[in-house]
Amino acid sequence: MDKRFYITTPIYYVNDKPHIGHAYTTLACDALARFQRLDGKNVKFLTGTDEHGQKVEEAANKAGIDPQSFTDSVSQNFQDLAVRMNFSNDEFIRTTSARHKATCQKLWNILIEKGHIYLGKYAGWYSVRDEAYYTETEIVDGKAPTGAPVEWVEEPSYFFDLSKWQDKLLAFYEANPDFVAPSSRFNEIKSFVSGGLKDLSVSRASFKWGVPVPNDDDHVMYVWLDALTNYLTATGWLDDDAGYKDHWPADVHMVGKDIVRFHAVYWPAFLMAADLPLPKRVYAHGWWTNEGQKISKSVGNVIDPHALVDEFGLDQTRYFLLREVPFGNDGDFARSAMIQRINSDLANDLGNLSNRVQSLIVKNLEGVHPDMPSAPTADDRELLEACDGLLSSVRTSFSQQQFHEGLKAIWEVISRANRYVDNQAPWALKKTDPPRMAEVLAVLMETIRTCAILVQPVMPQSANSLLDQLKVPSDKRDFAAIGGARRDDLPVHIEKPQAVFPRFVEAEE
Repeated sequence: MDKRFYITTPIYYVNDKPHIGHAYTTLACDALARFQRLDGKNVKFLTGTDEHGQKVEEAANKAGIDPQSFTDSVSQNFQDLAVRMNFSNDEFIRTTSARHKATCQKLWNILIEKGHIYLGKYAGWYSVRDEAYYTETEIVDGKAPTGAPVEWVEEPSYFFDLSKWQDKLLAFYEANPDFVAPSSRFNEIKSFVSGGLKDLSVSRASFKWGVPVPNDDDHVMYVWLDALTNYLTATGWLDDDAGYKDHWPADVHMVGKDIVRFHAVYWPAFLMAADLPLPKRVYAHGWWTNEGQKISKSVGNVIDPHALVDEFGLDQTRYFLLREVPFGNDGDFARSAMIQRINSDLANDLGNLSNRVQSLIVKNLEGVHPDMPSAPTADDRELLEACDGLLSSVRTSFSQQQFHEGLKAIWEVISRANRYVDNQAPWALKKTDPPRMAEVLAVLMETIRTCAILVQPVMPQSANSLLDQLKVPSDKRDFAAIGGARRDDLPVHIEKPQAVFPRFVEAEE
């Protein structure tokens, strides 16, 4: 099994403060990175900020400060969000760093040496908001397909010979059917490439805020060539150090659906042209709406992730975002759905199960963890086998970025455990069959332990609180500790439990 795993978020554009979309993408990467670490992988998890381009220069001018000071301030907002959301990124990259600029220039020089970049003149439609070029056929009612304003640009430009890579890209897609997911996005990419590729303008001469083109001070690099190269910068490719060999190619580039073309067409073409390995997978997730409405600053319904955490709790927010919507689809944030998830899934299903079982052990067994049954009943075996099958099921779901499916599988076992406790009625067995009561509680404790270990990637703080209460040693919380052969029957003394998932109650008006 390959023991290394490299996952990236897109680097976030610093023309505004972070919102729920930024938190969502990084959360998905964080959950996958944490999962892979618990599964024994050597993980590199990268996020950061994209700080060059005309849009940033204009935003800085509007704010009345120089672009570097502007990007320092806004980049810090994204770093603060990573801390607030408990993201476990190993590195936070900024494209204004000297190391990144040097990496971009190294890639540029390789593309020049191999004859893939030439000087010409660009004349066409350009969207500053999207930092993207559009063909005449893509313009709808005078705007980009995204709805962004476009302007006609004519200026000297260096071009990358993208048109030469059409057949190679299509052949690569054919040979790697999982390269882009979901499949609907991959179909869009294949259709776009099949329709014909034109050479891509990769420099701008009308502004200065960017990575300088080597040997031509009149040009800065096109922001997307600059931005995409960050994934190489973070590996140490500039100096060809061990980190590059250990981690490239990336296992997953996680992106929003609006930037999949840059990652699935331009980026692989740049890498092919430089004779570098291609990433294994690009996953394009959907967008959030707010109570059925498209999110926009003008409407005033932008969702602030800090506000969600303040009101609902950190792990509750993390759980809702990854559980509520099939990952890859668009999703709607509804306050009522958030409260339902907190009170039903977390407080009732998992929280109440754990509290009931631990309280019964404290009350009836003086807090001593009972031994597993020596001769399990059919009901015992059914629940324990469901527990033992969880890791494989959740691993498959997470490896396909289907986080909602992995969580659904865990909660199906939690629901089974709740039915089991009701059917077995250990409080009644206390009077009629105390040894059997102890066995039932042991099976339930094992179920809770397994589920708590598996929810760590999504709810790390709450899961650790639960595992602390169960007195699970810190070195027995990875996935190697799951399964029948790894159950620890040594008696452990537990104390009266505290609620890990309190119910959410609306404040009085």
